[in-house]
Amino acid sequence: MATKMPIVVASENGRAGATAAMELLRQGGAALDAVELACRITEDDPADHSVGYGGLPNVLGEVELDASIMDGRTLRSGAVAGLHGYGNPITLARKVMEELPHVLLVGSGAQRFAAEVGKSPADQRTEEALLRWRERFVDHGLTPGSSEHLIEMARQLTRPVVLQDRGAPLAASSLEPAPRDDTQGTVNFLARDQFGDLASAVSTSGIAWKYPGRVGDSPIIGAGNYCDNRYGAVACTGMGELAIRASTARSVILYLKGGMSLREAGFEALRDIAYLQPSAHQYMNIVALTPTGEHAGFTTVAGRSYLYMSAEMDAPELAARTPLDAK
Repeated sequence: MATKMPIVVASENGRAGATAAMELLRQGGAALDAVELACRITEDDPADHSVGYGGLPNVLGEVELDASIMDGRTLRSGAVAGLHGYGNPITLARKVMEELPHVLLVGSGAQRFAAEVGKSPADQRTEEALLRWRERFVDHGLTPGSSEHLIEMARQLTRPVVLQDRGAPLAASSLEPAPRDDTQGTVNFLARDQFGDLASAVSTSGIAWKYPGRVGDSPIIGAGNYCDNRYGAVACTGMGELAIRASTARSVILYLKGGMSLREAGFEALRDIAYLQPSAHQYMNIVALTPTGEHAGFTTVAGRSYLYMSAEMDAPELAARTPLDAK
């Protein structure tokens, strides 16, 4: 079998992870190992408040982590959701895939499994994230932990500031990172290794100030993550409820399977999202990678970008995500 050119595709906040993943792929590593490594690096970064350590808390001030990983060659998958008190959920998701006859563990079950596989408890809260949590509640005059207010608090506090429209997508060479919205953020990675195998991984701390136990699309195979060597790999960031309702990641794969081009498949997925009539602050970003190495990003918000890196590149580069109105 001919050797393939390794490639990594990632969300905008995945630069360090993508660089490390590519180094592993250059050394002959597997795509599955590469995407796990890339996620772990982002999860461990306290400056990224949308993922892992330092993630923004829920309405009670607790950090709950979600992640999923998928092997494109076998379609094996693993995921955890609502993980509390442990770090690196992507590695635990892979353990679920490899050691259990299940795909998804949640809450106390995920925590029990983490202990059983030898992970040490680790508080994922940082002082900076907790400070933002306190400021958010003070600004709204609400009392954290007051059970009668939780529903209303979640309704109010999960409405982030509308992202600034930066206008039409720029040429990839002149793109600059857009202002980061870490209240809905996530990190995702897609990779193809030299053997032609694809893998995908998604990790998040979920929507900031969410109702306790809320789970978005990131750990849901078919919604925020899907990977199949025959057709491609897809992952999503943004308002996870949209991707769950539209089964966005799997839909893109099915559109490719049905004969659409990557661009056509991405536009069709965006039309699915538009049909849901999301409110102004609800956005959805998609990245996709085909078995041939073609990659693309799509978005409901103009001016978004994603990262890509091939084995012959010195560093990841930004490329424009295409909005639906570009059609």
